[in-house]
Amino acid sequence: MSHIHGLGLDPADQRLYVATHEGVYTPDAEGEPELVGDSKDDFMGFPVAGDKTFYASGHPTSGGNKARQEHRPGQDLEVPVPVRRVRLPRSDFADGTVYGYDATNGLVRTTKNGLSWRDGAQLEALDIAVSPKDSGLVLATTAGGVPRSSDGGKTFAQGKGPVMAFLSWSAKGTLYGIDSSGGLNRSTDRGTRWTKVSTVPGDQPQALASVDAEHVLAASQTGVYESKDGGKTFAERLAVASSGGH
Repeated sequence: MSHIHGLGLDPADQRLYVATHEGVYTPDAEGEPELVGDSKDDFMGFPVAGDKTFYASGHPTSGGNKARQEHRPGQDLEVPVPVRRVRLPRSDFADGTVYGYDATNGLVRTTKNGLSWRDGAQLEALDIAVSPKDSGLVLATTAGGVPRSSDGGKTFAQGKGPVMAFLSWSAKGTLYGIDSSGGLNRSTDRGTRWTKVSTVPGDQPQALASVDAEHVLAASQTGVYESKDGGKTFAERLAVASSGGH
C-alpha cells in the first residue's frame, strides 16, 4: 500500500479507511492493510460524510476519468458515472454542498447533486478545506500560503501564513494543517493564526484528517499515524511502502 491520498475514520465504529493510488484499504484483524471491495481505482479525494458514508473522487486505474461516488464501507464500490470528464483530486463538503478542486484546470468547483458542477475561483492548490460551521468559508494550500474564500470558493484573498501541504477541519471547528516537512500545525481561529504542535513521523506527508479537536490522523511515506492528544504524540496504525508522492 502506497501513494496515500486520503484518510477517514468511520464515526459508526471508528474503523480506519485509507484511500490510495490502488484502492481503499482498512486494517484487518491482524492490523494488515485489507482492500475494501474489489476496486483498485485511484482515490484522490476522500472526506467522511457520516456514519458508514464517505465521498470519493479520482480516476480508474485503467485510465480515463470518473465521477464522485458515494461509498458505504463494507460494500463493493459502485460503477462511477462521468462528471463532465473532469478529475477532482481534492474534495470536501458542508451543508449539502460538495466542494471539489479540479487540478487539470486549476478550478474550485461545487455541486449540490453530484451531477452538475459550478465553476469557482481559479488557483493553483494542493488541498482545500471547508469550515464545518460556515459552508462559505473555504481555505486552500498554495505555494504562497493559505488563501481564504468567504463566498463559497468564488473568490480567494491572497494567501498568507505558513505554507501548508494539507488541511483538515474537525466538526467542532479545530483546524489542522501539515507542512511539506511533516510539521503539524493547529489553528483555533479559522486559520488566522497557527501554532506548530509537533512533527509527524516519516518523510513527506501524504494525507491529513482531523477527527475531532484532539484526534488527528496523518499519513507519511512510512505509515499512517494517529494522535489522540492534539498531535503531541503519534502511534502508528498502518505501515506503508515508500512512494514517490502523489
